[in-house]
Amino acid sequence: MATELERKGNALFVDEDYDAALECYTQGVEMDPGNASLYASRAAAHLKLENFLDAIVDANKAIEIDPSISKAYLRKGMACFSLEEFQTAKATFEQGLKLDPKNSQYKTWIRKCDVELADENEPSEPAPAVTSSVPTPTTSSQPAKESPSVSPKTEVKDEETAEAPEPSPPQVSQPPLPPPKYRHEFYQTATQVTVTVFAKKIKAEELKVEIGVQTLSVKIDTGDGDPYSLQLRLYGKVVPEKSRHILMGTKIEIKLEKAESIQWTGLDYAARKLDQPVNVSNETAAVSARVFPSSRKRPEPMDWDKLEASIKAEEKDEKLEGDAGLNKLFQQIYANADEDMRRAMNKSYVESGGTTLSTDWKDVGSKFIAPHGSSKDK
Repeated sequence: MATELERKGNALFVDEDYDAALECYTQGVEMDPGNASLYASRAAAHLKLENFLDAIVDANKAIEIDPSISKAYLRKGMACFSLEEFQTAKATFEQGLKLDPKNSQYKTWIRKCDVELADENEPSEPAPAVTSSVPTPTTSSQPAKESPSVSPKTEVKDEETAEAPEPSPPQVSQPPLPPPKYRHEFYQTATQVTVTVFAKKIKAEELKVEIGVQTLSVKIDTGDGDPYSLQLRLYGKVVPEKSRHILMGTKIEIKLEKAESIQWTGLDYAARKLDQPVNVSNETAAVSARVFPSSRKRPEPMDWDKLEASIKAEEKDEKLEGDAGLNKLFQQIYANADEDMRRAMNKSYVESGGTTLSTDWKDVGSKFIAPHGSSKDK
């Protein structure tokens, strides 16, 4: 039954119904949790839906069950690359290449990783030197000028007891507060908020993440005497049991499942207070009290047709070479193809793990396309 669900999921995947395919794979995993192929297939669906963390989790599970399953390494590497985990992605692609040395996709992705890693390793410009605002006293080699002599007839009152006025202290500017040890940011969808803490080379035993209904605590103690702590009262409520975090080489991703499908205007609860109206009349305040956060005025809708036309115009004028040119050619063929040609292209590409591409549905429709171009009847 689980195999049948996987076949159904593959057919839905070919038809680009990725949500339905994901559901079939999930049902298959629940029935047969030891099936590595199901996890690898579900990782592919997660990739299409841009659930990159979930794709990594499923690919890792597939590799754990069957370390020889080549397609799992490819999908894990692609997910890591999408999350800008280029070092991890490259290592994953290299492992996959050892298992499947004839698969040119691995070599292509490894080259892409090398380009990104080279950009990451470029030295940044040195910070400008900080100059002190306190003037440094200077000594002069010139002899001090003698004070004008006082005439004997001039009276000097209280000459011995007179005190010189105290000099005012120099104005010393306060140094700016040091930046946080690690930078963090967040983005959101209708159902999730993802918090990213950019901390490199953190070990699992150094990290502690606690998620409450409306709180988030992230603590990192690397033993250097300068621990990092991020304590937040969140903008909205979340579901802790459905939230999770994943530790990567260069960052920590924290997925918070929203309890309410509302737009967060900030990560901290303080942003919610800023959303409240200020200095309004009693009548307006009475109305505002009945308005929920989700009822706030939405921005003007994006003109997607205009944006798409602009992008297509730019792509038409763009001259691409190598892999980029090949990808563009594939997209052009796919865009101008009829339904049978598209089905043939998707089926041959998915079943062969990216090693075969056909536009002849009559040829591939009744066959299973194995990797490296060989085929066999279903």
